Parts: sequence; C-alpha cells; structure tokens
Amino acid sequence: MSSEAGGVPRLAYFVSPHGFGHAARACAVMQAVRMAWPEVVFEVFTLVPEWFFAESLGGGFRHHLLRTDVGLVQRTTLDEDPEATARVLTRFVPFDAAAVCLLGDLLRRLGCAAVLADISPLGIAAGDNAGLPTVLVENFTWDWIYEAYFETVPALRPPARLLGQAFGLATVRVRCQPVCGEVAPGQTVQPISRPPRSARGQTRRELGVGDGQPVVLVTMGGTPWRPGVLAPMLARRDVTFVIPGGADEYRWRENLVLLPHHSRFYHPDLVAAADAVVGKVGYSTVAEAFHAGTPLGYVPRRRFRESPDLERFIGEHMAGLEIGPGEAESSEWVRRVDDLLGLARRPGLGDGARQVAGIVARLLDVPDASEQAVAR
Repeated sequence: MSSEAGGVPRLAYFVSPHGFGHAARACAVMQAVRMAWPEVVFEVFTLVPEWFFAESLGGGFRHHLLRTDVGLVQRTTLDEDPEATARVLTRFVPFDAAAVCLLGDLLRRLGCAAVLADISPLGIAAGDNAGLPTVLVENFTWDWIYEAYFETVPALRPPARLLGQAFGLATVRVRCQPVCGEVAPGQTVQPISRPPRSARGQTRRELGVGDGQPVVLVTMGGTPWRPGVLAPMLARRDVTFVIPGGADEYRWRENLVLLPHHSRFYHPDLVAAADAVVGKVGYSTVAEAFHAGTPLGYVPRRRFRESPDLERFIGEHMAGLEIGPGEAESSEWVRRVDDLLGLARRPGLGDGARQVAGIVARLLDVPDASEQAVAR
C-alpha cells in the first residue's frame, strides 16, 4: 500500500453519524488494519465527534467534519421520524456533483489508497469519482431501511433509489453478521466490535464494584439516555447498575454508577465487566455483547426494519431476554433482572474486523493483514 503523501499508507473512511454504532464498527476495522500496518493513517469523514475515534484509535487519523449520510431522524432513542427524515434526505440527495468532484480531488491529494464506507453512500460516490477502490462495510443499507416506510412516506422512494445506485458502485461489499434483509452479493464476515482493553476484574475495581457483586450495564449505545424511573433499580441494593449517560459527571447514587455520556470508561470494557447488559437492539450493542458473551436484555425497536433480524440473531447465538419498550422506560424490567442474571455467559466466536482487514489487504495487493499481525 503506498501513498503520494510522503509514502505513508492512507485509507479514507466515511462513517454514518447515525448513533455511534457505525463509528464503533469502523474503529474496530481500523484497529484490525493497524495491527498489520502500524504506520497507516486514516482520513475519517463523519459528523461523529473526533473524541470517539481518539478514544479507540489514540492517534494515526485525521478527522474531517462532514455529513456523510442522513440515516434516520429520531424523535427519541427508540422512536424514529420518517417524515422528518424524508425532508432532510431530499435536500441531501441527489448529491451535489461539484461537491462529489471536490471530495474526489481531496482523496487524490491526500494520497488515499482506498475508501471504506460504513454505510455512507457519499463515501462510495467520492471514491468512485477519485478512481479509487471502495469497500462498503454494512449489515444493512439505507435504501433497504427506507423501503419499510414507502407506503406511509412515499417521498422516501426517489432518494432511496438514488442511494441504492450509489451503494451499487462499491468495488467490494462486505456484509457483517448479523446481516439484515435478503442475501446480497458480497462477502460475509463475523460480527464486528472493538475488543476490550482492560481485564474484567480491573474495570470492576475502577468502578468500585466488589468481585461478587452482580453488575448490570444499562445503555442505549451512542445515544445519551437517562431512565425515566430509577426507583426499581434503587430497590435492588444487591445489584449494581452502571448507566452511561446517567449523569453529567461520574458519581454513585446508592447502588447506581452514573456516568457521563463521554466518560473515562471504554464502552467495550464496561460490556465485558458486566454480568448482563440492558439496551436497545442496535448493531454495536449486540456485537459487543456477542463477543463478550454477556447476557443481553434487549429492547426491540418495533418500527425499525433492522430489529427483527438482530433479534433473530440474539435468539440463535446469544444469551438474551426481550424487554418491552414500556418496561425500559419505566424500569419495570428490573423485576426480571434475576432471570437475566441467571443466563449463562455465551462468548461468540470469530473476528469480523480481522476478516475485513484481510479483504482490504487482498484488494490492495499487500501481504495478508492477519498473517502480518501474527508475524509482528
């Protein structure tokens, strides 16, 4: 892999800003690539804040603040707004031809060898304009998501068609388990998540939790969320509940560990340290719990098209317990916390991030990433 910018290998990564799940998956892939090529520099294009990537990658990347796609406009963390999505999307698509040309020129001037996109159609279009190989990393694409709303929001049809065409320009399509929708052409890899950095016991000690104390992580992924009712959790003094986004600063409240949205605790470490996780059905939460083997109390998103496929994957490959949206809002799920904690840990197998790194290596005709990582 070479670069016009001083011989430093560079890859562009366009990342959807819809929550932090796509950024977490992109970071896992970048970490895997870096295992083989420590000198690689990533040019990251996204609205996801720079600190998120710094937390996972340390350095070796440059952050370009850019809207790369629209995703879904949300009313709340569990409720999307397709009508508002259509209004925003029709201003974003079709892409401005001059802007795509400028992005393509920037990619060439930066000396990028390839473009990866999670699930940014703009990244694919810009890479195609630059004449670079492009890798689409996805478990669904936005045109497929929007199809679910065509009956009620027909204004989504034209932009969805254009986005589908943009996704079709990808040189390589990588589908990540849990895959959503019909089988599409491309290469399928195992679930992708960032690995923990700290041992389970160390994270628990830093949280101030005793070895024998049950710990439940209550999270909505990258969305700041505070449970509306804390009383059921406070009533279970024998269980420690860790709630990212539960306060503006780190503090204990009885048996609750309340963390700011951006805390010093690395989220994969919290998942691995917990005895159970409670959260919405989203890719990043599912993948992290899958690899850690942590039982998952999952909250379906009834209108979101991805949800049934993720729920099916949980049922087949993970230790899981369904929690209704109403139970999540009222914290009534706490009455079933013993059932959740009674589920056996079930660590998943396979390293999807390393598989993607290998695909990128073959695309660029460089030594296989996994073999280099072992050699190093």
